[in-house]
Amino acid sequence: MRIEFLARKYIEVACDMLAYPVFEGEKPDSDPLVSLDKATRGIVAAVLDSGEFKTDLHHACVIHHPAGLKAGRLLLIGAGKKEEFTLAMLRQVAGTAARAGRGAGCKSVALLDRGDHDAREAARVITEGVLYGQYDSDIHKTRDKDERAVERFVILSKQRMARSEAEAAIGRGTIIGEATNFARSLVDEPANILTPAQFAERALAVGARVGLEVQILEREELEKLGMNAMLAVSRGSAEPPKLLILRIPEPERKARDGAPFHALIGKGVTFDSGGISIKPAEKMERMKGDMAGGAAVLGAMIVFAQIRPRHRVIGLIPAVENLPSGSATKPGDVVRAFSGKTVEIINTDAEGRLILADALAYARTLGATNLIDIATLTGAVMVALGMVNAGVMGTDQKTIDRMRKNVYVAGEKLWQLPLDDEYRRLIRSEVADIKNVGNRWGGAITAAKFLQEFAESTPWVHLDIAGMEYDDEGHPYCSRGATGFGLRTLVQLMMS
Repeated sequence: MRIEFLARKYIEVACDMLAYPVFEGEKPDSDPLVSLDKATRGIVAAVLDSGEFKTDLHHACVIHHPAGLKAGRLLLIGAGKKEEFTLAMLRQVAGTAARAGRGAGCKSVALLDRGDHDAREAARVITEGVLYGQYDSDIHKTRDKDERAVERFVILSKQRMARSEAEAAIGRGTIIGEATNFARSLVDEPANILTPAQFAERALAVGARVGLEVQILEREELEKLGMNAMLAVSRGSAEPPKLLILRIPEPERKARDGAPFHALIGKGVTFDSGGISIKPAEKMERMKGDMAGGAAVLGAMIVFAQIRPRHRVIGLIPAVENLPSGSATKPGDVVRAFSGKTVEIINTDAEGRLILADALAYARTLGATNLIDIATLTGAVMVALGMVNAGVMGTDQKTIDRMRKNVYVAGEKLWQLPLDDEYRRLIRSEVADIKNVGNRWGGAITAAKFLQEFAESTPWVHLDIAGMEYDDEGHPYCSRGATGFGLRTLVQLMMS
């Protein structure tokens, strides 16, 4: 798809579909709509007065062959309240326009940016939204696929921008949008295809393409290092575990004393049956997406390899399968983690925190001064927050505040949960230093308290994205399936 930026009047643009956002409360005689209604000889007023079109967010109405416009179709898109029209909303509106254009068989679509944002940021997020909207999760269908595609998308703006600036903004949006869709494709892959070995192979392949260094630690190396918490999870599977370490080559840039060195750690359980503590059969097929945190980290590192972040950053993805077998870890087993702490494994379905524990501790030995982990970790966070907000906890309040502030741009909602010391007693073990689950209360928090034991004194943030990795319903701006949740949050944090 070719994406362009034009500072031109919308009535002059020839395209198959022109998308025009309409804000809540706007009437045909409102100042912005008067010109559009006049150009279309009253058709916009007729549609609004009839109630056929509502200004609710993403509600859309297509007007064919609108008089006075060079566009073959006029798409009115509800944009919600003007004062709440963030860059995140603009991204979604762009996705709605792109999907509507494709669904109508349009080859060229233009979107009028009616927001008051910086033109460069607007062009970037529109590009992200267009690419996000073009993705579908039907990657293994051999028939009944919609092969139509928008070939040209035009961003229309009232603001002028130098051609080089526009191309840079669109280029940045393309990198982020394509990386997000790559992460989504990993989450959508079935577990028989995306094994830990295949996860590593895909990381190596994309790394070679974008200039990202990918190191793979195999089982033998993990055993030598003493990563027994991670190894305990993989024991029941025939698929060997892999620890992916992602680095950005920086020969020209030396680390400054005191400069932050961020480690992004993503849970990479390519299938989670629960192990001996096996899950119910219903919806177990969704556990192919238990590596969504790892996919977000890989996607973010793909972006950083092409758009260098302000500070040093490294990515770690412990990739395993969690299956029951004669060799699987059993409830009650005790292992010594990489950090030296002993862990009593009460529930083998609380496996994500085990692999993250070793990865967090290992990241500290690599020199990381700031830790961020992202994982589909607990069902408890879904009970607390539903599928609207991901949970965020940690000891690095400054980073948590920045993440939550960046929701305005990233569009990935976060809600902070407490991490009081009193929760620590719920994971005390009688036979080891710590156990991997508490009681039924505050499960998302006790899981984070477990991870805190391995982050130790290093500033640390934990994102529990369980429930956010899939969209079961689909929206006008995106298909059903994987969301790539967390990638934009990590990118915005490191780039802002």
